[in-house]
Parts: sequence; structure tokens; C-alpha cells
Amino acid sequence: MKGTNEMEIRFDSRSENEGFARVAVASFMTQLNPTVEEVADVKTAVSEAVTNAIIHGYDGRRTGKVSIRCRIHENIFTVEVSDTGKGIRNVAEAMQPMFTTKPEQERSGMGFAFMEAFMDSVEVESEQGKGTCVKMTRAVGKGREIWTTQSL
Repeated sequence: MKGTNEMEIRFDSRSENEGFARVAVASFMTQLNPTVEEVADVKTAVSEAVTNAIIHGYDGRRTGKVSIRCRIHENIFTVEVSDTGKGIRNVAEAMQPMFTTKPEQERSGMGFAFMEAFMDSVEVESEQGKGTCVKMTRAVGKGREIWTTQSL
């Protein structure tokens, strides 16, 4: 597949929409003919980013909008999850494993660590009072050509 394809969705910051976000992103990326593992990895990363937007961006109390933009260029899948919530005071601190601002809700503080583990790159831009955008990329299908050639 050559060229670029994009999609964008917006939905209310309700926890019940997290599953919708996972399925929508997975459906869009199927045009790359991903492995089951690649789909599962992306779905997990998207789930973490959407949950962060709902729980932290909007404090889980007020409803705002969460936007997801996906882009495919050749075999590179990019997904951006953004909100217009309260923003992150210190992004570097928030990205540290085990850091959480919601220990009373038994939040593990592993959201960004999971995103980084399942995606090739994770970039976070945030401004207090204006919101956060998490941009993640993943090469889909990398290594399959080598495995196929070696198995012949």
C-alpha cells in the first residue's frame, strides 16, 4: 500500500467510550494487514492514552471531548490522542513509571510506560489549562519480510 490515509474521530470523555476508541483505531489499521500482536499492542496503547485523557485530563468528573487522529503513510501507523482538559504540569515527571497523581484511585502510574513498550515512539505535548496530545507511531509489518524469507 502506497500513499497516505487519515481518519479522525471525536467523542465524549466517558469511560464507556474507551472500548469504542480501541475498536475504531484497530479497524482503521487493518488496511496495513497487521499481525494480531500488532493490533493488540496498538489497542493497548490507545486504551492507555484515552484512559489518561478521561481520568486525568478531565478528572473523570466533567465531560469534555477526546479526539483521535490516525494516519497511515506506507507502513508507518501514527495515532494522536488529544484532549482539551487541564493539561500536565510536568510531562517528564508524568512519564516516569509508577508516577501517579491519583493514588487514591489506585492508579498504577504505568500508562505512559505501557504506551512506550507497545509503540515505536511516544511524544507528549501538554499545556496546563489547554490540554494534552499524545502522538504515537508504530511500523506495522516490520520484520515479517525477514521471517518469511528465512522460513522458505
